Amino acid sequence: MSVEIREIRNKKDLRKFIQFGIDLFDGDPSYCPPLILDEMNTLRPDKNPAFEVCEAVYYMAYRDGQPVGRIAGIINRRANEHWNVKKTRFGWFDFIDDLEVSKALLDAVAAWGKAKGMETLNGPVGFTDMDHQGLLVEGFQYLSPMAALYNYPYYLKHFEAYGLEKEADWIEVRMFAPRVLPEKMARVSAIVAQRSKVKVERVHSAKEVVKRFGYSFFDLIDEAYARLYNYSPLTEKQKITYSKQYFPLLNYDFVTLITNEQGELVAVGICMPNISEPLRRCKGKLFPMGWYHLLKALKSKEIPVLDLLLIAVRPDYQNKGVNSLILADQIQRFEQYKVQYADVTAIWEENYKNQSNWKDFDHVVHKRRRAFIKTL
Repeated sequence: MSVEIREIRNKKDLRKFIQFGIDLFDGDPSYCPPLILDEMNTLRPDKNPAFEVCEAVYYMAYRDGQPVGRIAGIINRRANEHWNVKKTRFGWFDFIDDLEVSKALLDAVAAWGKAKGMETLNGPVGFTDMDHQGLLVEGFQYLSPMAALYNYPYYLKHFEAYGLEKEADWIEVRMFAPRVLPEKMARVSAIVAQRSKVKVERVHSAKEVVKRFGYSFFDLIDEAYARLYNYSPLTEKQKITYSKQYFPLLNYDFVTLITNEQGELVAVGICMPNISEPLRRCKGKLFPMGWYHLLKALKSKEIPVLDLLLIAVRPDYQNKGVNSLILADQIQRFEQYKVQYADVTAIWEENYKNQSNWKDFDHVVHKRRRAFIKTL
């Protein structure tokens, strides 16, 4: 039977769209399912502030009445203007190992984008950098973190068969936790603090971050990441929404803020407990007990695995060693929380400044991700 493509037009079908992506990987020991509630909030125009600057379409593929694939098509107008491109993004792209299915889904998004004047097809990426991006091409044996895509190895042959070509790669680093702060790092961070006249600020709650720094936290990220692949500057509504969504989840022992003499935020580093196992246990559902497993992991006093989510340094403070203050501050709590290692989420392969952070630590590059592009 031929493949039938259906557009998703209501919340009921959107739930099927999300559930397909979870069911496809059921039983895979490396897969970490997303929270269904978070996926709904991301994909709904009335919930996701990215729709101020984006438009999207969702398709599912069926054969013999059974779902066999899904895909989202996205146009981020703000990012396209920022980079002077006309890209149709695709994401949430999952499918059985059947070339007819993957081609039909990509054809649907390509036609949608072309009809809107777009010139290239780019993915897998999301609405913004806050979403998952990059096809996993190496490191399938490692458990996927919450903040990253997972896919089967066969996906790559489908991308290549469609004529999609590499546009960017990201690497992921596993840093094994030192038991004590290395003497060299302690010395360097002290010199940097004195020379650049910066200091570590301790905060203890989401309210304190907003009260002291407002949304300059996200202004800093915009400045630091402006030149990174596909980055889309955040709107004010996005900054407010993301602060409400993410700040309450953080363990503030692993939130490092660096300020200058004027009290301005010039750098930030954030880690959080890896919650892949609790998410696997609840299969993306908060109820009846998913919330308990997640809360227990987030509030635990023993954190064997950390996800290092981001390090951002304001451009005028880059190349001054300010990142050493962030790492020194974080490492001081590794022994307290019995951290075994920290996984550093996707580092753009051309972001050499970030990659240099790990050269003095025992580490391995254990994963690689890739974004593809094709002319429409």
